[in-house]
Amino acid sequence: MEPIYLYDTTLRDGTQGENINFTAEEKVKIAQRLDDIGIHYIEGGWPGSNPRDRKFFELAQRVIFKTARLTAFGSTRRPNISPSEDQNLIALIESDTPTVTIFGKTWDLHVKKVMDNTFEENLRMIRDSVSFLKENKREVIYDAEHFFDGYKDNRDYALQTLTAATEGGADIVVLCDTNGGTLPFEIEAIAKSVRLPVPIGIHAHNDCGMAVANSVMAVKSGAVMVQGTVNGYGERCGNADLTSIIPILCLKMDRFCLSDENLKKLRKLSRFVSETANMIPLNNRPFVGKSAFAHKGGIHVSAIMKDPRAYEHINPELVGNSRRVLVSDLSGKSNVEYKAKDMGIELKTNGCDSRKIVDEIKRLEAEGYQFDAADGSFKILLEKFTEQFKPLFELESFRVTIEKNKNLPCSAYATIKISVGNKVEITAAEGNGPVSALDNALRKALGNFFPQLDTMHLVDFKVRVIDGREGTAARVRVLIESRDQDHLWSTIGVSEDIIEASWQALADSFQYKLAFQLASQNGGMKN
Repeated sequence: MEPIYLYDTTLRDGTQGENINFTAEEKVKIAQRLDDIGIHYIEGGWPGSNPRDRKFFELAQRVIFKTARLTAFGSTRRPNISPSEDQNLIALIESDTPTVTIFGKTWDLHVKKVMDNTFEENLRMIRDSVSFLKENKREVIYDAEHFFDGYKDNRDYALQTLTAATEGGADIVVLCDTNGGTLPFEIEAIAKSVRLPVPIGIHAHNDCGMAVANSVMAVKSGAVMVQGTVNGYGERCGNADLTSIIPILCLKMDRFCLSDENLKKLRKLSRFVSETANMIPLNNRPFVGKSAFAHKGGIHVSAIMKDPRAYEHINPELVGNSRRVLVSDLSGKSNVEYKAKDMGIELKTNGCDSRKIVDEIKRLEAEGYQFDAADGSFKILLEKFTEQFKPLFELESFRVTIEKNKNLPCSAYATIKISVGNKVEITAAEGNGPVSALDNALRKALGNFFPQLDTMHLVDFKVRVIDGREGTAARVRVLIESRDQDHLWSTIGVSEDIIEASWQALADSFQYKLAFQLASQNGGMKN
């Protein structure tokens, strides 16, 4: 079967999503990652619309792309002028990309009411613009904007616009569901009715939550190019998510678009784009999300220990993800035994079997702990239950002072006394708040013994009141997420005192990091 060509528009259509912004330099880094994974076309932006995209294309000219064809995006010429006079088309040529994508109007509603144009002039604009780009030796992809809406309102005219693009010399014609309102069975029927002398592609938006399904259905109906964005970023409800489409094509439909080796890079690509966009990754994102292969119910865990296919539709490693077993008050012995084995912890070392551990976990969760969200603390808890925990530092005492002056925000100051082996360290530090000050003081004290802490950073801090009926005396749960250059882990603390709960989570985070670092130096430890 013919391979499917992947067309990424994260750097253009993706940036039209709310709160999604990239600098020109960030766009170059993302483009390099897209090229590395094997994406065929990378749409870099609209050089005729803004200085940032023009700068990106200037920077991109210094980059050697191994696989991808860099693509500039724009529109057909303006009405009643020649292509050589249109600054948008000139900017596309000056971007010096091997491929150019332009969009034109397909829906008669847009031609008449939005553009205030004639049907005939719109057809000439499409034909002339494509022809001009072909004369300048560019591969041309024509995006038929609003094609499916246009087809449903005025089938004959919508098809005439496609014919105009092919007459101008378009290499590929892409059918666009720009409003995202078309359903999969409509995509199938309409795509099958399109007969052109060139290949067709699909560009779907997610306003009905159908962008991935519509893209898949278009491929089933003959499309050989799929346009989308990493993580589905895009205007309104977003674009078709390539992190779902790619594994569906490769693993479910047996349509080649990426090598097996590149498919394993998919999760890292998803996280890289999320972090560059400063967007929190969605845990429940299919295939690449943190929870995509997470199991919590005891029956589920018992089954996957016998055969993972019982509750997993693919091997998570195929897309660079991994299986996770969660532990909570819903857990059974299977969850604890699986987690212990995964973390390299031997049970029954002191007569504390998995049943006793499950009972203790359920007791702690009733008090407010939530171990399915805190793997770091759970590992330490297992080690304590089985008398295998070896703390790399111990708290002797700490004091936190908060000062408030008139017309100034609160300031915090912490002193801490810890022991590492036979040595005692006392340090002090300031912070933006009490937890920040405590974190800075602990980091400063431990830094004299463990310089590798420089790579560790706190990335999230959450506080939740467990039962508000007690008012200010209510118990609170603190969750802290930390990371270094390779790993991400979470820890938890629960107390009636927010500082005490924060200290529990903070201390566990540092203990986990130091233990992992030490074990790695001595031959490895499972995360």
